[in-house]
Formats: sequence, C-alpha cells, structure tokens
Amino acid sequence: MKKPIDASPMKRRSFLGWGAALGGAVVGRFRPPLSSRPPAANPPGRPAASPGNSDVRVVRTCCPSHNCGGRCLLKVTVADGKIVRIEGDDRPGDGIENPQLRPCLRGRAYRQRQDHPDRLLHPMARTGKRGEGKFARLSWDEALDRMASELRRVKEAHGNAAIFVPYGTGSYSQTNGRQTAQRLLNLFGGSLGFYNNYSWACMAAATPTVYGTNVTGNQRQDWVNSRYILMWGWNPCEMRDGTNSEFFLRKAKERGARLVCLDPRMTLSAVALADEWLPIRPGTDAAMMSAMAHVIITEKLHDEAFVAGHCLGFDGTQMPPGAEGAESYSDHILGRRDGVPKTPDWAEKICGLPRETIARIGREYATTKPAMLYQGYGMQRRAYGEQVVRAGCVLAAITGNIGIPGGWAGGMGFQAPDGGPLWNVFPTGRNPVEARIPAFLWTEAAERGTALTKADGLLGTDKLETNIKLIYAVASNALVNQHADINRTAALLRDEKRVEFIAVQDNFLTPTGRFADLLLPACTQFETWGLADGWKYGEEVFLMPKVVDPPGEAKSDYRICADIAARLGLEDAYTEGRDERGWVAWALDVLRKSRYPGLPSLEEFERSNQGVYAVPVARAAVAFADFRRDPAKHPLPTPSGKIEIFSKRLHDLGRPDLIPAVPKYIPEWESPFGPEAEGSPLQVVGPHTLATAHSTFDNVPWLREAFPRRVFLHPAEAEARGIRNGEMIRVFNARGSLILPCRVTRRIRPGVIAVPQGGWWAPDKEGTDRGGSINVLTSLRPTPFAFGNAQHTVMAQAEKA
Repeated sequence: MKKPIDASPMKRRSFLGWGAALGGAVVGRFRPPLSSRPPAANPPGRPAASPGNSDVRVVRTCCPSHNCGGRCLLKVTVADGKIVRIEGDDRPGDGIENPQLRPCLRGRAYRQRQDHPDRLLHPMARTGKRGEGKFARLSWDEALDRMASELRRVKEAHGNAAIFVPYGTGSYSQTNGRQTAQRLLNLFGGSLGFYNNYSWACMAAATPTVYGTNVTGNQRQDWVNSRYILMWGWNPCEMRDGTNSEFFLRKAKERGARLVCLDPRMTLSAVALADEWLPIRPGTDAAMMSAMAHVIITEKLHDEAFVAGHCLGFDGTQMPPGAEGAESYSDHILGRRDGVPKTPDWAEKICGLPRETIARIGREYATTKPAMLYQGYGMQRRAYGEQVVRAGCVLAAITGNIGIPGGWAGGMGFQAPDGGPLWNVFPTGRNPVEARIPAFLWTEAAERGTALTKADGLLGTDKLETNIKLIYAVASNALVNQHADINRTAALLRDEKRVEFIAVQDNFLTPTGRFADLLLPACTQFETWGLADGWKYGEEVFLMPKVVDPPGEAKSDYRICADIAARLGLEDAYTEGRDERGWVAWALDVLRKSRYPGLPSLEEFERSNQGVYAVPVARAAVAFADFRRDPAKHPLPTPSGKIEIFSKRLHDLGRPDLIPAVPKYIPEWESPFGPEAEGSPLQVVGPHTLATAHSTFDNVPWLREAFPRRVFLHPAEAEARGIRNGEMIRVFNARGSLILPCRVTRRIRPGVIAVPQGGWWAPDKEGTDRGGSINVLTSLRPTPFAFGNAQHTVMAQAEKA
C-alpha cells in the first residue's frame, strides 16, 4: 500500500495563505488572479472595469447553478451591457489541495443561452388550451394580481395542502430558485410538501439502512490514495458529480491506480480515465456485486477481523435480536435458503459479462488495497434501485475498505466530516402543512391525492384532504419534460378540473411552460445577485454579483415572490427589509458562522473581484475513521451501532420479495427477461451528456452543434433492423414514441439503446415526439422503499422512421 498523501500547504506559493480544519469549520483565503494588475476597487454593486477601458468590465463569478453536478468559476467580460466573452478559472493551479475550478462546455457556451432570442420578456396569460403554447402579454400588475388572487381562491376553496411547488433545480443561487416560492407559501399558510428528489432518491434512502447516515465519503483529495477504483455507472467527465472530480481520478491514475468502468456505454469517462471498460447489462449491477461477493467469501478474501468487529448480519452468528433465524448475507450469497449460489456462472447469464471477468473483478477489488467502489446515480434510478446501493456498501464493508485512506464506504458519499456544502441557506421557514409526498409522486397527488396512504409514501398525515389544485413551478421543467410518461402527465395537466391553476416562472417557454395558465419571466443568475457553495464536494463559496441587466421585464425569482407577497400582505415578513444583494450579505454571514470563519464580508468579496473563496484541504477527511479505530467508542448512528449488512428495519417491513433485509438482485418489472421483451426488446438508457444539464441548454446552438441530439445503437441491433448510421429512426413502446437520427456505434452494448436525457418534448400532430425527450417512453412506477423514480427501467423497440 502506498503511503497516503498528506496534501500539506508546505509547497504552496507564499501569497496563497494557509487553510486547515478547525473544529468543524474551515478557513482559507482568496487567491489572486493571473492578471498582472490587481482588480481595481469598486463601488458596491459594480464589479471592476478592465484596465485601460472603462466601458469593458471583467467579472469573476460562479457558472449559473443548474444542478449540473458542479460549481465552476467563470471569468466574464462585459461590454456595453452585454456579456461578450466567457472564460474559465485563471487562478494558478495548486495541486490537489486547492485545484482550479474549470467550467465545461456548458458554462463556456452560456452566452448563447443568456442572449437567446426566445427569452421570456414579459408576463403572459394563456389564451388557448393548455399545452398549445398560446399566450397574451400582461402587465406585471395584472400578472401579480392574478397570482395572488388564485392563491387566495385555492386556499379558501381547498386548503393550503392543495397548493404545490414541485421539485425543480433550474437555479441554486439563493435569490433565484424554487426556495424563494417555498418561503412565500410557508408564510401564506404552507403547501403540500415533498421529500427525496429525482436525482438520488434510492441512494439517500438506502445508504442510512447500512450506515445510519449519508455522510459516507472521504474528501476527494483522498481519492489519490486509492489503488483500485471501480467507476460503477459513474461518468464524472460528463455529469461532473463535483467540479473537477475527473481531475482527482486522473491524479490517482498517475500514482498507479487501476480504474475500471462498468457502464452499458463507453462514456467519455471510460475513454479518458479507465484502464478497462465492462459493458454490463443495465439493471443487473446487484447481480454482479453478489457474484463478486461469492468469490470473495468462498476464496476467503474478505476482511474477517473487520467484519467480526464492525458489521452485523454477515452470517448466522451476527444476527440482531428478533431476527436470529432470518437469512443472513452469507446465507443468501451461498444459496443456503433458495438453493441458488450467486456464483459468477449465475451472474454471467444475467449481466452479460463473462464469468471469468466477474470473478477477476471480485478478486481485484478484494485484494488491491485500498480500493474504491464509487456508485453513479443512474443505476439507482431503476426498479429496486435501493438494492444496488446497499450491495455496493456491503462489498466495501466485507473487504474492509471503510475508514481508511484510499478506501470508500459507498452509497451517498457526502463528504466527511460534516456532509460538505450546504447548497442553499436562503431561509424558507417552517411549512405549516405537515403532509409530504415523494417528489416523484406529484402526479398521483394531483390525480388521486385523497386516496394516497402511507403505503404510497405519504408522510406527516394519514390522509390528504384534497388533491393538488394549484401548481407554482419555479425554475422547474419537471412538470412535463423531466417527469415520466409525458403523454399521461400532459393529459392530466390538460384537465382543468383536476389542476385548476398552473403558474410557471422561468427563462424560456419550456415544455412545462406551455401548460401554464400564467407565465412569469425570470432573470438568469447573471442578472441578479446570488451566492453558491460547492456541489456535494469542495470547500468553496462563490459570489455571484449582478453582471448585466435582465432583458425586457424579467425579474429575479426573489423579486417576483416579494411582489406577490406584497399583494398578500406579507411583504415585510417575506423580505425582512432586504433586496437580493442584502440576502447575499445575510447568507455570507450564515456561512461564516457555520463553516467558514475566514469568509470575507460582501464588500470585501466585491472589491477582490475573485469570485470564489476557496479553502485548501491540507489533510483529507476519511469517513468512519474513528469508527474503524474504536467501534465501541465511536458507534455508527444505526440501531446496532455497526454496519448493518442485515437491516432489522427492512426485515420488519415484512416485504422480503421487494425490500429484502440483505441486498439482493431482483429482476426488474421491465427487462430483457420478461414477456415485455417480445414487443420491446431494447433496454433504453437516458444518460447525462455535456449537451445539457437536465433539460437546461437544450436550446443552445453551440452545444447542439457539438453534441447533436440523436440516439445510440449497436451495429448488431442496427443491422437487424436495416438501420444505417445517420438515418432517422422511431423509438417506441406502449407509452409513446420519438423520432431522432441514429448514431450506430460499438461504444454501447448490444440490446441497449441510449436516448440522452434533456431533449425538449415537441410532439407532432400524431403525438410523436420530435424533440428527443426520453420521458415519452418512461414509466411512472416508483421504487418500493424510497418511492423514487425508476425512469431508467424501460423497454422499447426501434425501427426506421
């Protein structure tokens, strides 16, 4: 084992300052930009002018936060009130402890989104049928009066639980985003709440069943200490998953780590980083993990001492009280109860990978220490997505790759010691409505809300008294485009007797916006004040000053909600006397007190024009290090205080076929092994690509040129259907159909078709989507434990259009 790297600041340049972890808080300093002259001091609210040209300004800011998986530094040049150039982080590089925060193509192409001719400029009211996209211009007074009137009407007629602000991640900059509407409605008496999200519902729910927490990740600076990294369904080069995660993986590789990518597609991450690509069949990851465990257990490669002292439920000697006779993990893997040992031979037929390869990967992971099995989010957005999360955590546990430098506990992976960035500190207040639904089940609450029970994931109450009647969608395209089964969802939204009023607040007329009764034009994050910290990983705080004025009559989400609050008699309570800039100053104070004692004041941040306050990580935190050293003194927050390979909580649910107490492979409800494969033989995956961040950027010409919207199919599947590269093909199932060009490539396994997610739904007169939205094909069926979306479990057929 290589000696762990101590990323000390000893070799840092003298002007960079020192950083350290102090009692859970972190301190750091600014780094000067590369420009030879320091930025000039500026009056409040105006970033620096460029030397020698008072009409041209250079502003350092955060890339507008669209939940892409990163937070990157931009150098923005402004001339005559327009952004004319966007560049990346120009600070000097510092190695792993404080690297540059470089933007991807989406951030570099943002000018074309910022100045797009289709920006919403004025409030508008629907004039045609919902979904037709016909609107007439309103004044702001008319629009705000109507919004306030509809809120009062629905509250009086149905109660606050009939109002809903759906999940949406189009903005995370404090003063822009859905949190501004949630604050308003909480002051108004509340609204129907939700829990979990579309990104990692299963991961967030399943990880604590093993560890009692989602803080299971080492800081990324420790990744370079790993000797063996399994990138399991993980594609950081495209979806990011923390700014510069690929940089840390490259550094690990330079130090001799072997990287193996398991993914149905040869992703950009596989090409750029991996030593080996294994095209596993989608939805079968838990089967391969089980077969790896069989090799590890039968060949006695597991860490017996760690399992004995730190784990629960590995075998019959470790069962919790009340479950002494239940099936242990070893019982399941060795087939003692069902008569089916989970061998590589067994897994080969399921996973579509050779048995020798499965066995070899198991041996390599168990014997090459320390090792890291990082689970991407796509494989848990599937039927029974909870199982693959728990299976990965258990592999880490039985091999002893927990609590050590270079190891990785798996699961959610929020960074030690405190969970990492806070994301949003803008205060929404308490929601007086205690009822909450799973985020993915809002269509069920709109259609049959009063029939929902705890069995459907309803929390906070035994019964809803009303269905959803008013939807206020802010920075969200999840009403239509990003939600499942678009055709069914659209039919529901067209029915004005079900959802009586829909307001959409956005930059563009999105597919969701086309169903609005009232459209409110929101500004981008360049057009108001904001603040952001890291995305899951990192120790950075970004100042987002107002760079340019918004076009037309667009306003920030905060200002729109404040104006609605004024009409509801809530303005003083909502604003507390602050404008957007005032809330940024307030948020800086919160972050300074909670995490970053050295964080500058807003005025100091403005004058520096550096855009980011970054804290060097001198010594990476390792999750569960104290627990590994002394499990009795530092128990986990699980019922047993140990790693729960067997979960008594899940056992007591009494649903072993759907929610087993030990992780198992469960065949999906749509799969190549089911009867549905006869008419829909292709597994459909909807990967994230550099073309979009969810559905944001789909209308940016540069990105469309770089990444044309198309589907990807293996040559064997194309030949069987008479399809040639570049031809238009129709992809369809019982839920819907779409037509796109086809890219025939060997960089995807046979039996799989990839439809990159994020395309804007654009149905033709026959209802066939021409915009490339995968969600015309996906299912509304949720996972059994987390009630999360399973939108990657879908089968379809393809043919020439």
